[in-house]
Amino acid sequence: MSWNARVLVGQSGGPTAAINASLAGVVQTARALGAEAWGMRHGVQGLLADDVVDLARTLPDAASLELLRQTPASYLGSCRYKLPDADADPATYERLFRTLEARRVDAVLYIGGNDSMDTIAKLSAWGARAGSPVRFVGVPKTIDNDLEGTDHTPGFGSAAKFVATSVAELGRDASVYDLPNVLVVEVMGRGAGWLAGASCLARQDGLGHPDLILLPEAPVSEDALVEAVRGLLARKRCVVVAASEGARRPDGSLMCEPPTGAVRTDAFGHAAALSGTGRHLAQLLGERLGVKTRAVELSTLQRCASHLASACDLAEAAALGGVAVRAAAAGETGVMPAIRREGNSPYLVSYGLADVSAVANAERRVPAAWIREDGMDVTSDFADYVRPLVAGEVAPLFVDGLPLHVEPLA
Repeated sequence: MSWNARVLVGQSGGPTAAINASLAGVVQTARALGAEAWGMRHGVQGLLADDVVDLARTLPDAASLELLRQTPASYLGSCRYKLPDADADPATYERLFRTLEARRVDAVLYIGGNDSMDTIAKLSAWGARAGSPVRFVGVPKTIDNDLEGTDHTPGFGSAAKFVATSVAELGRDASVYDLPNVLVVEVMGRGAGWLAGASCLARQDGLGHPDLILLPEAPVSEDALVEAVRGLLARKRCVVVAASEGARRPDGSLMCEPPTGAVRTDAFGHAAALSGTGRHLAQLLGERLGVKTRAVELSTLQRCASHLASACDLAEAAALGGVAVRAAAAGETGVMPAIRREGNSPYLVSYGLADVSAVANAERRVPAAWIREDGMDVTSDFADYVRPLVAGEVAPLFVDGLPLHVEPLA
């Protein structure tokens, strides 16, 4: 297949250790088909400002693309801009499409999560309404692993690898003293607990940590948690709790907020800047149990630790970028490439396409069958699901003892 076209690609939402691998896959595949690859800086906000760049100039060869694959954050920059409803603000869409026509763009690819798929769904719907020939394809990414229509998302495997490794190392550190203590590790995850659940892989270190895992999908009372930790301390001197930042009480309130507290939201209506769950639980357990406690918040390290990226994750991210380009070249629009898992042993996947309108703004949560009955752990089925996704190591290029990265355009 050859394609004499111009592809415009953007990145949006929170970065991951694999989002640039998807970008590299887009650029490499576009060039292999004979198409030009251009980038929008800071996502759709950059497109609105006509802030685009020819990637042949900034990423000229295979060496630059290989370095890009191993670079954290979003090379093109990012945004959290929500496109308005087309009927309420048609002028915004008319402006965007005038820019696409002036730039002679044949396809727009947008690498992102739920909200980015909302952008692609809106743009493809307007394109159909306006009779535009431009094709719109989403490329999945999110460390939260909460996108519908795909078995898992690029970015999750690398973040899961970092979380499990960090919990294993923190558990060893917390176990050196001969006194009872509790460590609470706060893990990202507003409404879905995939990342916190991935900490279960740390148990292969022989210490059995984490002892408890708290997920947004399984509300737990603070009294029940205290009693569970009390029982564990009767048998062992160190207890490790991995808690999603979005862990909730049975009344639905977030543990990081007072039961009646208001939570700030972003442009898409999601809880914004959640943190404090680990500190709250550490203080609670210390006061109720009279033992030493500590809270560790992994924070943004989970999404940018490219030195510990999963080779499986980066390979699949690049592959999905390529699938997206080929889909656009074949005339597809309003779709998102998706991963289909064919087997765990050996691990095998195939790639297909999902309707982006069915993905936009939906949230895929951890199945109830994969959560322990008391809501404070995951099952072996969860571990079997996530284990292949952290497989394989990437050897970054080091200079003067530190990893070398591509300088971002942002």
